[in-house]
Amino acid sequence: MWELIKAGGWLMLPIILCSIAAMGIIVERLWTLRVNRVSPPHLLGQVWRLIKDKRLNAQKLKEIRASSPLGEVLAAGLANSKHGREVMKECIEEAASHVIHELERYLSALGTIAAVAPLLGLLGTILGMIEIFSGFMEGGMANPVILASGIGKALITTAAGLVVAIPAVFFHRFLIRRVDELVVAMEQEAIKLVEVVQGDREVDFAEVTKA
Repeated sequence: MWELIKAGGWLMLPIILCSIAAMGIIVERLWTLRVNRVSPPHLLGQVWRLIKDKRLNAQKLKEIRASSPLGEVLAAGLANSKHGREVMKECIEEAASHVIHELERYLSALGTIAAVAPLLGLLGTILGMIEIFSGFMEGGMANPVILASGIGKALITTAAGLVVAIPAVFFHRFLIRRVDELVVAMEQEAIKLVEVVQGDREVDFAEVTKA
C-alpha cells in the first residue's frame, strides 16, 4: 500500500485527506440523522398529554426543545400558540429553517469532495504522463517496458480519486434523501400540532397511549 502511495506522487496526499474527511462526514451524519433522534415517533403524543394535563410549563418546554430537532420545532410553535394560528405557523417555519440547516450540515462539503477527488486523480495522472514523456524526449528512444510501468504508476492517482469519489457520491445522495424524508415527517407533525392546539383536529388518543 505504501509503495502505491509513493508511486502516485504528492497528489496522493490531498486524495487521502479527502478520503479521511469524507469518511468522517459520512459516519457523523449517519449517526446524527437517525430517525429516532431527529423525529421521535411519539413526541407529539407526549406533548399533547402535557397540554391536557396542564403540565406544559417553561421547564417542560425547554426539555422538549432540547430533546430533538422535531422537539425544537414543536416547542417554537407551542411557545407562541397563544398568539393565533398564523403567528404559530411563522414561528414553526423559522425554527424549521434553522433545524434543516443543521440537518444539512457538512453535506455540501461531502458533495465537494465527491466532485474534487476524481479531478485530483486525473491531474495526478496527467502530470505523471507529462513527466514520463518529457523524460523519453530527453533520453531519446522509448523503452516499451519502462513506458508501460510509468503509465501504470501515473494511473494510480486516477484510481485513488475514483475510490474516494464513488462512495462519496453514493452517501451524499443517500444522506440528502434522508434529510428530505425527515423534513417531510417533521412538517407533518408540526401541521398536526397546529391543528390540534388551535382546535381544528381531533386528537388520536391511541397515539398518546402508545407514547
